[in-house]
Amino acid sequence: MFGTRASAFLKLSKRDLKYDLPASIVVFLVALPLCLGIAMASGAPLFAGLLTGIIGGIVVASFSGSQLSVSGPAAGLTVIVLGAIQDLGAYETFLMAVVLAGVVQVVLGIIKAGMIGNYFPSSVIIGMLAAIGIIIILKQLPHAVGYDAAYFGEESFLQQNQENTFSALQNALGAINYGATIICLISLAILILWPKFKKLKLIPAPLVVVILAVGLSRAFEGTSLALNADHLVVIPVVQSFGEFLGLFTFPDFTQILNQDVWIAAFTIAIIASLETLLSLEAVDKIDPFKRVSPTNRELFAQGIGNTTSGLLGGIPMTSVIVRSSANVNAGGRTRQSAILHGIWLLLAVVTIPQIINLIPLACLAAILLHTGYKLANPASFKGMWHKGLDQFIPFIVTILAVVFTDLLTGVGVGLLVAMFYILKNNLTNAFEYDIDENEDGAKITFTLAEEVTFLNKAAIQKALYGLPKRINEIVIDGSHSRFIDKDVIEVIKDFEQNAVTKGKSIELVGIVNKKNVPNIKRFTQSILKNDALKKKTIKQTTSETIEK
Repeated sequence: MFGTRASAFLKLSKRDLKYDLPASIVVFLVALPLCLGIAMASGAPLFAGLLTGIIGGIVVASFSGSQLSVSGPAAGLTVIVLGAIQDLGAYETFLMAVVLAGVVQVVLGIIKAGMIGNYFPSSVIIGMLAAIGIIIILKQLPHAVGYDAAYFGEESFLQQNQENTFSALQNALGAINYGATIICLISLAILILWPKFKKLKLIPAPLVVVILAVGLSRAFEGTSLALNADHLVVIPVVQSFGEFLGLFTFPDFTQILNQDVWIAAFTIAIIASLETLLSLEAVDKIDPFKRVSPTNRELFAQGIGNTTSGLLGGIPMTSVIVRSSANVNAGGRTRQSAILHGIWLLLAVVTIPQIINLIPLACLAAILLHTGYKLANPASFKGMWHKGLDQFIPFIVTILAVVFTDLLTGVGVGLLVAMFYILKNNLTNAFEYDIDENEDGAKITFTLAEEVTFLNKAAIQKALYGLPKRINEIVIDGSHSRFIDKDVIEVIKDFEQNAVTKGKSIELVGIVNKKNVPNIKRFTQSILKNDALKKKTIKQTTSETIEK
């Protein structure tokens, strides 16, 4: 059911190609060093990272229903992958875990586990986007000045090289390469100014940036501005088709019953699925057409992708917000942009690895800095502030938590804070009341909300027993409520007895009938069943009377 359009990548849309083709080049340029950096940090072969990016583009995007999401190796999985490879003892055994993780994700898609993605509050998702933007800026600044101690694409606050985000910035100030800095500044200027010229917009600004950066890098050779060797992209260079085939590694199927392999598989599947759902929700937020991606289909697509990656020697993948946001900012319209970026990665490895290895990281850092600013635009902070503290505080907390920990931990903290405000609002919105003053005292009418749960019990109890003494007539109206929790009904009934003993007039409207009717559908079915039973009884009685 999910794969009916699996071959759609062979049929490109001419209408959207003029947008998707330039965007795919931008995503390719961003994804290339990220694939390599994440593979290196994960303790996997460099080719494994590129292979995962290729599969994430061509395979996952073909099965996915998301138009703008781009998949590939994710920085959030590096620690898990590195630990799994070391614990399982062999890379081939680890690949078996990746294959099984993909199968688990396919099952999650089939059983519709993607619905979890619908329960992330908007304030947390927007906060996550802003946090990713800030992280991109903070993490790319060292690469922008030629300090490449951390791998390209690292996102966690505590880095694998024993530094953290801020200490890396401090150390970068003492190790500035002026050649890299010049390349980055010129690249940023082009990225900002190039789109303002209508005639030049046909050529993607990032492509111009890369070509110019390669030229400057070559021109700086032999001078004080020369770049360090480790400041250039490095992908495997293959001399023949046979050598290319030799880059692939295959899983050890004899380990399929290994308990540790299954533990690693479930761990990868759950974390990769959560990251994917978060990324998908975030991409939908920045989609200019406000399309809604089918989450269950995405889990299915990710499962197919991870199974394929494991079978060929790749590492686990997710939908990645950095690549996806670069796709949106570059003007991508449909999933063919992601598919094309996968094709460019494949062609780069096979045909022009020597040319790709001339690209300085400084110009790629500039592309990401530009993307990061758009994600963490000051306007988003201003917009959230105007929505009120119940939206702004979870937004800010999510940003801080993501920046100072990692994506999943930060979002988890943001969710807890958002849930606090959701519960708080739920408690205060259980009812509304209206007071009519009269000569003998006052009449109050409580109108209960559409849904009254046990969470509202305390607020309702406090409001009822805290009524002023002058109120001598009370009406509690539950006729508009679809559901009233039994605990709340018990509180109301107890209060009714209490009010009667004090000589007050009290009327319950639509409360008693709700006691055993938590669901309107069930209530309707009960009425229909009773009506059918009555008709059957009447018919039976009539027949018996006629016979007599």
